[in-house]
Amino acid sequence: MRIDIITVHPELIKSPFEFSIIKRAIDKGFVEVHFHDLRKFALNKYGKIDDYQFGGGAGMVLMVEPVDQCINDLMKDRNYDEVIYMTPDAKTLNQQTANTLSTAENIIILTGHYKGVDQRIRDKFITKEISIGDYVLSGGELAAAVLCDALIRLIPGVLGDETSALTDSFQDDLLAPPVYTRPSEYKGMIVPEVLLSGDFNKIDEWRYEKSMERTRKIRPDLIDKNE
Repeated sequence: MRIDIITVHPELIKSPFEFSIIKRAIDKGFVEVHFHDLRKFALNKYGKIDDYQFGGGAGMVLMVEPVDQCINDLMKDRNYDEVIYMTPDAKTLNQQTANTLSTAENIIILTGHYKGVDQRIRDKFITKEISIGDYVLSGGELAAAVLCDALIRLIPGVLGDETSALTDSFQDDLLAPPVYTRPSEYKGMIVPEVLLSGDFNKIDEWRYEKSMERTRKIRPDLIDKNE
């Protein structure tokens, strides 16, 4: 997989890709991540990439020309499965979307900034718009990092245990059950006996029951969606 991220602040987004699972995925060649500074396509020597919005109103808007030039420059070399725009006024990222995107070969991610991007870019290039929640950030860089983390970890071979991602919360529209590790007893707190039994059928039943219990308590909307 190749991910090209277009950003106003490449230095802001690079750090999450330099550690842990994502770094290992990059080092092992499972994914390539490239950062593209939008100011390299600025309209003048002062780095102009934004302007006031027509019709008045507060906030600057990313101009159409720099973004158009950047995306076209990338598209000269390869075809892209998706051109994604990170924006709060979009459908919220979920596990199913991450699953789908993890199978793509080439992706462009455009990070929003200021008041957003000229609508003509969204009309011409964007194939999918994604939000990470009902709130507004200073820019789309952190949101893009969240999206990348969610999908890169799903690429076969990235995680040491191939079944790990399949048992995460939301894979089956349920929250994950409680997990425990050694020691089995600590300050009077005891690991549920069933997890120590070695009976994997009973363990699976226990985990499912606990998943249902937690989901009904914390995210009943997930239960309602499937009933």
